[in-house]
Amino acid sequence: MLWLAILVPELALQVFTRGTHAVPPLALVSAQGRVLAASAAAAAAGVECGQRSASALALLPELHLQARDPAREAEALAEIATWAGRFTPRISLSAPDAVLLEISSCLRLFGGSAQIEAAVGDGLAALGFTARLACAPTPLAARWLARAGGTPAHAHHDDWQAALERLPLTLLADDAGCNPATLELLAGLGLRTLGEVRRLPPAGLARRGAQAAGRALARARGEDADPRPWFEPPARFTHGLALPAPEIRAEALLFATRRLFASLAAWLGARHAAIERCRLQFGHAPGPPTELELAFGHPTRDEARFTLIARERLAMLELPSAVETIRLHAEHPVAATALGDDLFGDPARADEDAALLLARLQARLGDQGVIRLATCADHRPEAAWRACVPGSAGTANTADAHERLRPLWLLSAPRAIDAGRYTLLGTAERIESGWWDGAPVHRDYYLARDPGQVLCWIFERLDAPGNWFVHGYFG
Repeated sequence: MLWLAILVPELALQVFTRGTHAVPPLALVSAQGRVLAASAAAAAAGVECGQRSASALALLPELHLQARDPAREAEALAEIATWAGRFTPRISLSAPDAVLLEISSCLRLFGGSAQIEAAVGDGLAALGFTARLACAPTPLAARWLARAGGTPAHAHHDDWQAALERLPLTLLADDAGCNPATLELLAGLGLRTLGEVRRLPPAGLARRGAQAAGRALARARGEDADPRPWFEPPARFTHGLALPAPEIRAEALLFATRRLFASLAAWLGARHAAIERCRLQFGHAPGPPTELELAFGHPTRDEARFTLIARERLAMLELPSAVETIRLHAEHPVAATALGDDLFGDPARADEDAALLLARLQARLGDQGVIRLATCADHRPEAAWRACVPGSAGTANTADAHERLRPLWLLSAPRAIDAGRYTLLGTAERIESGWWDGAPVHRDYYLARDPGQVLCWIFERLDAPGNWFVHGYFG
C-alpha cells in the first residue's frame, strides 16, 4: 500500500481566507481571547500567535478578529476529501487537518506518486488551500512525514523508515494517542527523536507507562495494523465558504465562487456525472440569503463553463447588502456524455457550443428574455407554432403538415391582395379547421409569385365575403 497524506496546517485560518485573492489583516482568536493564527498582512504588522486580542488591535487597529469555527473546518476537510475523489476512491479523514489517500491502485493511471503529488498540490491551490504532502506505506507515517515538512522526491519506497527515525519526538502527539504527560516523561529521559524512542526496550516503556508511544511507532512502521474508516462522498454537492470581510463587488464574489466550482468539477468527475443547473446562495447579515440559479444549457462538468455563466449572472445581480458567505448546491447530477475527438470532430460538440451560447444569452437577458419557437399540432398556419422558454417541450405538428411546403416568413396577419397580379403555381391546398375553439378558417392556399417574382403563399377565403390574401414569403 502507498498512502498520500494531505496536511493543511493553516486550515483553521484558510477557511476564512480562501475566498479572496488579497487577504486583509485577519487574526483567528480562541475563546480566551488569544491569537491562534494570523494572516500574512497581520503578521507583517507584528501580530503573533499567543498574543492577547487587545494587544493585537493596539498594534494594528484595522485588524479583523475572527473566532475559530470547528464546524467550518470539518466541512472544509470533507470538501477536500470529496475533491480528492478524482484521484482515488480510497480516502480517509484524519481530523482535524489532514486527509489520507491510498494511491497504490492509481499510480499507473497518473504516472507515479510524484505526478500525483504535483497534481494534488496544484488542485488544492485552486481550492484556496496550502498543504504539505508526503507519501509512505502506512497512513500514520505519511501523516507524520507531512507534519515534519514532507518527504523528498523518490524517497517514498526506500528511505521512509530512515526518515521516520529522524522525526522529532513531539510528533507522537499527532494522531497517536500520546498524552502530554507521556511526552514529558520521554523528553525527561533525554529522548529527542522517534528513532531513539524505538530503540528503548518495550519493557522499560511499559514500566514507565509509555506503552502508547510503542504502539504508535509500531503502527507507523507497519508492524501493527492501522485500520482507517473510509470516507463516503456525499450524493449531493453542497459546500460553502466564508469571506474574510463583507464583499459586494461582482469580480470578488466570482473569485470566491470559482473555489467552489473547482470542488464541484472534481466531485462530478469522480462520479462520471454532469449537471445542467446549480444554485448559489449569498449570505447576508441581517436578512435572508440571496439565491442565484445557474443554467448551463447542457449537462456539463466544465469548470470554465460554470465560471462563464456565473460571471454573466453576477454582472446583472443586485444584492441587498454585502455578502459574508457563499454556498453552492448541485442536487441533480446526471450521467455525463463522453465526447469524441477524432479527425472529423464530434457533432455533440457543436450542440454543446450552441447550448453554451443559449445559456449565456439567458444569463445576460434573463430566462424570459430568450425564447424559441415550437411547432403545434394544428393545420392553421397562425396556430401551428408557439413561443416557449428554451428547454421546455413543444408538441409535434401533424405529419401531413410537415410533408407540405411552408414559408419561413409568416406574416403576423394575412394582408389583402389583388389576385389578378399574382401567378398561381400548382393546385390548391384546402385548410378547414378551428371550428372547436371559435376561430374557424376555410381557405384554399396556393404557391404563387407576386409582381416582383417573389415566391409567396396566398389563399382565397372560402366563406363570405371571400377575397384573396398573402400569408407568407419563402425568402
